[in-house]
Amino acid sequence: MTRPTLWRHGDFVRLWSAATVSTYGSLVTQTALPFAAILLLDASPAVISTLLVAELLPGFIVGLLAGAWIDRVRRRPVMIVADLGRALLLATIPLSVLGGWFGFGQLYAVAALVSVLGVFFDVAYQSHLPAIVDRDDLIEANSKITAASSVAEAAAFSSGGWLIQLLTAPFAILVDAATFLVSAGLIARMRTPETRGSAKGEEDPASSMLDEVRQGLRAVWDQPVLRGLVGAGIAQNLAYGVIGTVFLLYVNQEVGFSPGLLGMIFAVGGVSSFAGAMLAGRLPRFGVGLIMIVTLVLGALGLAMIPLATAANAVGILFLVGNQLVTDPALTVYDINQVSLRQAIAPSHVIGRVNATVRVTEFGALLAGTLLGGYLGEVLGLRTTLWAAVACSLAAALILAFSPVRQVRRIPDLPAASPA
Repeated sequence: MTRPTLWRHGDFVRLWSAATVSTYGSLVTQTALPFAAILLLDASPAVISTLLVAELLPGFIVGLLAGAWIDRVRRRPVMIVADLGRALLLATIPLSVLGGWFGFGQLYAVAALVSVLGVFFDVAYQSHLPAIVDRDDLIEANSKITAASSVAEAAAFSSGGWLIQLLTAPFAILVDAATFLVSAGLIARMRTPETRGSAKGEEDPASSMLDEVRQGLRAVWDQPVLRGLVGAGIAQNLAYGVIGTVFLLYVNQEVGFSPGLLGMIFAVGGVSSFAGAMLAGRLPRFGVGLIMIVTLVLGALGLAMIPLATAANAVGILFLVGNQLVTDPALTVYDINQVSLRQAIAPSHVIGRVNATVRVTEFGALLAGTLLGGYLGEVLGLRTTLWAAVACSLAAALILAFSPVRQVRRIPDLPAASPA
């Protein structure tokens, strides 16, 4: 019998639509926040590093507790409140410009609070998706969501750079605030019945939240496949943190590309990510573990093209476009498979805590990479720092290659992990 398409699943389509519009706005802001610091406040590498730390540290601190709490409550209201809160916070940035008190303090505060709400939204969303679709459909569902997000990425980066130039960075962030409102409205219309989470603390109110956090940590540590994913994720996100700190400074200040042209180059990554998302559902027949290792290697090779761009000329454009054509689709395929694999094998009663544990390790690695990137950028220079990030990205592929993940052939055949 032919299985029904996910496009006929109303709640999935609503979640898919919410993720798409939210991604568009988020990527506009992802570009606008550092450009606001660079163009309006003449930020140095250390200042950009501090801004990124403000985004990462709060999420790192609250992440594990967020997972334990989300396992106790309904997840859809959490997503709605997180969307509305982020819209309100982002709207304060252009207001601060009009009021004449725009500065780093405002950027740091908004970045930190948006980060906290983003953690709650992401953990709730990743924990809710397996309750909407069957486990056999997880790769397809994540592929469709990622494909739509890739289109949003292309639209965001192709328009975002020009929005920043035409409206200025703070006012371009209003686009993001509006998209979070749309996302909240779509999620509010979801109709799949949802019960409160099944964490042990709900059965025993006196149960310590910290005990539940420890159960989530054990659920990850005791499952060898999850442990391998976390190890590779730490190395990969360490590389992301380093690159995120120095990338815009390198291509804008040192190499000389304008925000508008960079936005057009970044848009190529959205198109290539879409291709990767479309391809992801067809690759598992080659072995999920093998595909994940190969895509991490390709991602690292693509990152190497960034420091190879040394001038704002045709050759520099070719290298940056090449980075978008190689790294973005490769890492898109990797992310779809690793999220689907994690959702498939995490026990349902601790899935929020498992997702939160992975999220916190990612935040921790990003935070460490951000601090390291700021330091290395000041001491060694921006280009050398980028090469260090490439080496770290290759290490992620090696970690995965020597883990049990390489033996995973097909996600639906993998048994769920035993409760910790």
